[in-house]
Amino acid sequence: MKNKVLLGMSGGVDSTVTAVLLQEAGYEVVGVYMKLHDNDEYHNSNFEKVKLVGKYLGIKTHFLDISSEFKTNVYDYFVDSYKKGITPNPCVICNREIKFGRMTQFANELDIEFVSTGHYIKCDGKAIYMGIDKEKDQSYFLGQISKTVLPRLIFPLGDWEKSTVKEFAKKIDVLKEFATQKESSEICFVDNTYIDILARHMDIDIAGETINSDGVVVGSHSGYMHYTIGKRRGFFVNGAHDPHFVLDIKPESNQIVVGKYDELAISEIVLKEINLFSEVENKKYLIKARYRTSGVMGSIIIDNKKITIILDKPIYGVAKGQMSAIYDGNRLVGSGIIDS
Repeated sequence: MKNKVLLGMSGGVDSTVTAVLLQEAGYEVVGVYMKLHDNDEYHNSNFEKVKLVGKYLGIKTHFLDISSEFKTNVYDYFVDSYKKGITPNPCVICNREIKFGRMTQFANELDIEFVSTGHYIKCDGKAIYMGIDKEKDQSYFLGQISKTVLPRLIFPLGDWEKSTVKEFAKKIDVLKEFATQKESSEICFVDNTYIDILARHMDIDIAGETINSDGVVVGSHSGYMHYTIGKRRGFFVNGAHDPHFVLDIKPESNQIVVGKYDELAISEIVLKEINLFSEVENKKYLIKARYRTSGVMGSIIIDNKKITIILDKPIYGVAKGQMSAIYDGNRLVGSGIIDS
């Protein structure tokens, strides 16, 4: 009897190739398309592709409307974070609560043991590892998922380069009409910029003061929600000759703190909301404080429910609210949310 696997499907190249690879590996594949937000035209178009793929491969497909759960857990968190002056990471929360939370629950409802997606990640049932395509590796985004789901996860694309997946996709007839479509954006509900989302919910254009790290007013800005840590444009600094960057955001006073580039340097990070897949040993780990970084080595100190990371060399532009992932080589040890 074949093992069943529930596959998150978008109708795109990665999830379709994943479906084929799972079938070739002997699994009975069941597809699910998850409606995450209220753009019906977007979802209807994608689900039509999913149904075409399902018919072509002979697999059953489900449409799961979890837009209300997505709004509560991901969308509202996204908006509230910017309102509080911190930079959210909605994809991390979506993976924890939705893709490897709610989708796993749906697998339980269907009495399906395994869960799969088209992520470029490796998992051996006990640990998560970087995918071999370092440009596409998405292990960072799974840093907050529950350790209990690891034995159920299958990621066929972890051993594939994106270029090889694209070549493989050309052989799948049903993909030929949309195999060259534009890849989905990192944040699925943001069409252009996060500012467009915030503007639907609050007044984002309330001018305020720009101050330096000593608290001295040095200029002005157009509203604190327009800025994230490290941004260097869009605000005014009196008599400035050198570039200035956003160092901190003070939502309660509608102020932004700015300074020169060297003031962005951070050598110590404090993490909260700790999620570990394995015990931390007394050694150096690779620390990725943002997705698109190669990472920096650092030492870890665990104190109650927080982790302090002492970095071997400073990094720049660290933002509260982002996730910091901890690696032992290519293995994801765990993560935490940057608190300071």
